[in-house]
Amino acid sequence: MSRRVVRQSKFRHVFGQPVKADQMYEDIRVSKVTCDSSFCAVNPKFVAIIVESGGGGAFIVLPLAKTGRVDKNHPLVTGHTAPVLDIDWCPHNDNVIASASEDTTVMVWQIPDYVPVRNITEPVVTLEGHSKRVSIISWHPTARNVLLSAGCDNLVILWNVGTGEMLLALDDMHTDLIYNVGWNRNGSLLVTTCKDKKVRVIDPRKQQVIAEKTKPHDGTRPIRAIFVADGKIFTTGFSRMSERQLGLWDLSNFEEPIALQEMDTSNGVLLPFYDADSSIVYLCGKGDSSIRYFEITDEAPYVHYLNTYSSKEPQRGMGFMPKRGLDVSKCEIARFFKLHERKCEPIVMTVPRKSDLFQDDLYPDTPGPEPALEADEWLSGKDAEPILISLRDGYVPVKNRELKVVKKNILDSKPPPGPRRSHSTCDSDFSPALEEVLEEIRALKEMVQAQEKRISDLENKLCQFTNGTD
Repeated sequence: MSRRVVRQSKFRHVFGQPVKADQMYEDIRVSKVTCDSSFCAVNPKFVAIIVESGGGGAFIVLPLAKTGRVDKNHPLVTGHTAPVLDIDWCPHNDNVIASASEDTTVMVWQIPDYVPVRNITEPVVTLEGHSKRVSIISWHPTARNVLLSAGCDNLVILWNVGTGEMLLALDDMHTDLIYNVGWNRNGSLLVTTCKDKKVRVIDPRKQQVIAEKTKPHDGTRPIRAIFVADGKIFTTGFSRMSERQLGLWDLSNFEEPIALQEMDTSNGVLLPFYDADSSIVYLCGKGDSSIRYFEITDEAPYVHYLNTYSSKEPQRGMGFMPKRGLDVSKCEIARFFKLHERKCEPIVMTVPRKSDLFQDDLYPDTPGPEPALEADEWLSGKDAEPILISLRDGYVPVKNRELKVVKKNILDSKPPPGPRRSHSTCDSDFSPALEEVLEEIRALKEMVQAQEKRISDLENKLCQFTNGTD
C-alpha cells in the first residue's frame, strides 16, 4: 500500500485574504485603455493607479494610509496629452515615479510626501525618443537613475534620468511589437517577449542578443517572461489550443523547457510577479478573479503549485508591493493591490505562525532603497548585486529625497514653451514691473506650498486622533 508523501515547504500554507472594507480605496475611475499593463504601481509610501481622464492622460497617487472613499476632486498627476499606459516607482527613491504614454513620451515625476491641493502638472524631466506610443517602462534594479522604455516602434531605450539623456537605443533586435521587458537581479541582462513569438535574452550594453527561443508557447496570444532565481526564465503564454501555460527555461539549454504546465482555458494574459526572497511566482490574469502562486525549486517538477486566492470580482489590474513594504509582525510575505472598476482592494498573503518573534526564514535580507551603482558605472560595464537590508525591525521609508536633473544638452537652454514666450516681445519699459509681478507670484507659490504641507500635516494628525478613539 503506497503512501503519498507531501512535499515539505514553509510556504505550503500560504493563504490570501482581502483587507477590511474601510482599508480599501474606493471611487477610483480605473483606466479603460486596452493594454496589458498592470495599471497600478505601489511602494512603501504610495499606491499609484492609472485613471480615466478627459483631455489627456493621468494617474492618481494616494498615500498608503489614505484609505476609504477617494474625493472626486483628489489631485491627479497630469501632463501627458494622451492616455497613460504604464507607471513604475523608482526602487531607489520612493517619491519618484515614471509614466509612459500614447503621446510617445516618458515623464518622470517627483511626488511630495504631503497631499498636494492641485494637480501635479510639471514633470521633473520629459524623455523624448520614441516615434510611437510607449507601453512599457522599468527602472534598473541596482543603478541610480537608469530607466528603460519600450514602445510600439519596436525600440527599447535606456535613459539616464539624472541628465535627461539617452544612454542606449536597442533598435535592430525586435521585428514586431514588444510585449514585455524584464531585468535580471543585478541588471546586467534583459529578457523580452515579442509579437514575432520569440523570447530574447539581451546584453543591453553590448547591444547583443545572447540567447533566443522561438515559440516557447505555440499559441498566438501574448507571451510574458521574467527572470527568476539562478538566471532561469519563467514564461506565461498559450498553447495551440488556446490553453494558458507556464514554462521554466534554463539559458544553458534554451531549446527544451525545464517545466511546461497547462493551466486553464481563460483568455486573459497571465501577468507574473516574482518574489526572489521566497522563490514564489504569483500569476494574475486580466479579467480573472483569482491569484495563483507557485514555488520554483531545484527539484522536479521545478514549478510547484501552492494555492489559489479567489474572489468574486474580476481584476482589471494589479500592483505588487516590494518586500520592504510588508508587515513582518504579521508574517506577511506578499501584498497585492487588485484593481476593480471603481476600487482598489489590497490582498494580503501570509504564512500562519504561532510565534510573535521575527521569522528569519521568511524574511532574509532584501534589496533596500540605496543604489549599488551610478548610471555611468553601469554603462561602463560594471555590475553589482543589490544592497540588502534587514527587515528585523521593520522598514521605515526615508523622507522625501528630491530628484535633481542636470541637463547636459545645450539645446535645453532654449526658451520655455507656452505663452511665456510672448514676454520677449514686451517693451523694455515694462520689464521692471514684470519682474515685480513674477517675484510676487513666486512668493505666493511658496506660501501656497507651505499651507498645503501644513493642511496635510493637520489632516494626518486628525486621522491619527480619530483612529485612536475608535
